[in-house]
Amino acid sequence: MKTLVIALFIALLIPVAGFGQTFYATDFEGYAMVDGQLAADGWLVYGNIFDPAGNYLWGHGPWAAPNNIGNWCDIVQMEGGPAQDLQQLVMYSDYANGDHGNGSGNLIESNLFQEQPIPAGASGLWSFTFDAKMGNLGGNSTAAAFIKILDPNAGWSTTLYDIDMTNTPATWTDYTITVDVTGLDGQILQFGFMSTCANYEPSGVFYDNVVFSPDGTVATDEITLDGIKALYR
Repeated sequence: MKTLVIALFIALLIPVAGFGQTFYATDFEGYAMVDGQLAADGWLVYGNIFDPAGNYLWGHGPWAAPNNIGNWCDIVQMEGGPAQDLQQLVMYSDYANGDHGNGSGNLIESNLFQEQPIPAGASGLWSFTFDAKMGNLGGNSTAAAFIKILDPNAGWSTTLYDIDMTNTPATWTDYTITVDVTGLDGQILQFGFMSTCANYEPSGVFYDNVVFSPDGTVATDEITLDGIKALYR
């Protein structure tokens, strides 16, 4: 298992509740390669459809995330290095969406994410960290990782913090996205991955070692991913 670094000093002295958000971590090693595994761990999907000029047409979701049915995402094996162990996630397009095959050229934006509310009094920086490597993404397909903040009191307006994954290397690379939740009481935070493509073009990117945790820590010890989880139970 990958050894992840976290500051025990911060984790032990400052209660997670004080930050207002919920720690999350997965390396996908405990998932069976059958549908329902991502849904059981709280993963959701949402689709947005745009015309070829980028104008919004419609959306659907959120739904419990499928996996290993040839649509949206799979749990796979043997795509990692020593830091990714046996199993990884590959995220791609919602190929069951009929707009892929109707000749319209409409763009299907597929989102796979974890979601949690931002409670009253939330404060501080939180980071979404993960490993990624290029899959079979090609043609005009694009990919991204994101944190989104949705405001239900402002027509679900969305603030997006993202990293373009379209040109991520074919070797595993570490990434981080950070957000300040201070003053965002009552809004919805999402973190995850997206792909955008049309006409059944390939769109896969591999991900692993997903962590959502308080930011700004200084490493003082090394523990496994299971050890990090245990600190927040």
